Amino acid sequence: MAQIRPEQRTQTTALRILLATASVATLLCAAPLHAQETALRGPVSEDDINNTLRLYKRRPAAEQAQDQAPAYQPVSPGAIPTQADAEATDLFSEPPNADGTSAGSLPSARPPTTARQRAREARERPAGTAAPTAAERPAVPAADEELTTGTVRQGTVDSETEIENGPEAERQRAIEGRRPQPDANPFEPTGIRFGTFVLKPSLEQGVTATSNADSSFNGKSAVLSETTLRLNAASDWESHSATIDAYGNYRKSISGQEVKDLSGGIDGRLQLDLADDMRALARLGYSMRPESTSSPVVISGTAERPTLHTLNGALGVEKAVGKFRFGVTGEAVDESYSDAELTDGTTLSQKDRDSRLYTGKVRVGYEVSPALTPFGEVEFGRRVYDLRFDTAGFERSSKRTGARAGVEIDMGEKFGGEISAGWISEDFDDDRLKTVSAATIAADLRWSPMRGTIVGLTGETLVEGSTTAGDSGSVLYNGRLSVERQIRSNLTAFLAGGVGYRDYASSNDHELRLSAEAGLTWWLNRYAGLTGKLRHETFDSTLPFRDAKTNSVFVGLKIQR
Repeated sequence: MAQIRPEQRTQTTALRILLATASVATLLCAAPLHAQETALRGPVSEDDINNTLRLYKRRPAAEQAQDQAPAYQPVSPGAIPTQADAEATDLFSEPPNADGTSAGSLPSARPPTTARQRAREARERPAGTAAPTAAERPAVPAADEELTTGTVRQGTVDSETEIENGPEAERQRAIEGRRPQPDANPFEPTGIRFGTFVLKPSLEQGVTATSNADSSFNGKSAVLSETTLRLNAASDWESHSATIDAYGNYRKSISGQEVKDLSGGIDGRLQLDLADDMRALARLGYSMRPESTSSPVVISGTAERPTLHTLNGALGVEKAVGKFRFGVTGEAVDESYSDAELTDGTTLSQKDRDSRLYTGKVRVGYEVSPALTPFGEVEFGRRVYDLRFDTAGFERSSKRTGARAGVEIDMGEKFGGEISAGWISEDFDDDRLKTVSAATIAADLRWSPMRGTIVGLTGETLVEGSTTAGDSGSVLYNGRLSVERQIRSNLTAFLAGGVGYRDYASSNDHELRLSAEAGLTWWLNRYAGLTGKLRHETFDSTLPFRDAKTNSVFVGLKIQR
């Protein structure tokens, strides 16, 4: 009987263990397949498997690729690791900087393509061309690289514009070197803003040489220093409007006949635009001036004529109803005189000349066109003297009635204003005084026939009182025509002519005054200019010792802001 040696027993034991392990592994692997075969799909014969493989090999490669199921793609990126993440999280992988090489220097690996993508590439590839290898395929960015999670720097505005910088490009000027737009009125005053108003002051200083210092019958020549200050203020409101005009003039003799007088005034106007095509108008003014030597009241032996103070105010309302225009205005005028200084050093009171005039006017107009509105107006008033009886014992208070008809013209800046004619009458409380009645004219027109030229026409009718015993007074008609022309932007000229006619109510006497004036202003800059004036005046009267002629020359400097 053969004996088994110890080496053979050891080998036999090892072989048995190996066979047992292989059998257990085979059973474990076959258990899932057996469960699938018996429970899910049932048994599959070997012939069916061989036929399926034979048919699959005969089909084109493109159809075989379509039959493969697409790889699983999660809805949210990062649900499953990519190939790069798998390599990075491998148990035996080394960190990217283990050998000192940066991660950016490593070649980027393209993630495996899906079956659907390979099929699309196969259809687009020309026939007879081999499929690209993995190294030849372009790199496809990962899903997490397509998603922007931070602020992306955008280009500048200039980068969006194509800048012509070639040899044919036109050279652009610097911003500072571009030519500014020309100013239409380079020498017009800019004004000073004061709250919601724009103020435009001006000062005129010069010397006047005249042949008749006080424009009287026995006046003498003199050289006068003349200063004139003017101020214009206009509101800068959206709906309403307001204006203020003020002036002051001072004359003093340098040589020749002694003259020293001061005059000035201020006039303010306010217009309020109310609802329903209605507007309110208000006016308030004050003026003072030495009484003119051509006044109908003659004071003998005066060293200095009295000063006339005039205070006037008006308030009115206008309403438009369709094409009809209605207006109601109330006005008050107060006139007072200072005492007259006589040559013997005494004074003569002028209290009996102080009076107040209250009037009310009603106007009705019809708008024929936006440019023309004919109107009719009636007036009622009362003149009241401070003294019921004057120094001669006459009651000079009176009642006033009047009517006139005219037309309003509104053609914008080209032509505008109004002109009218009518009749006025004043009936005195004293029956011994004759009623003063006369035709009236009134005008205030501005016409611009061409750019830089303004033609103006003004006219008025005044009823003047008297202190002469038995004399009712007189009617004065004043008219003035002026033309102003801008010859150059810095050179302005003007011409003016005036006429005045006085008709005495209680006699056949009358007086005529004619005047002409020409001036030239050369602007050195926007704020200063040289100015000169020539003036001639003739006064003719049927009364004795009233005629006079005056010639004057003025040269000065005008400053405006």
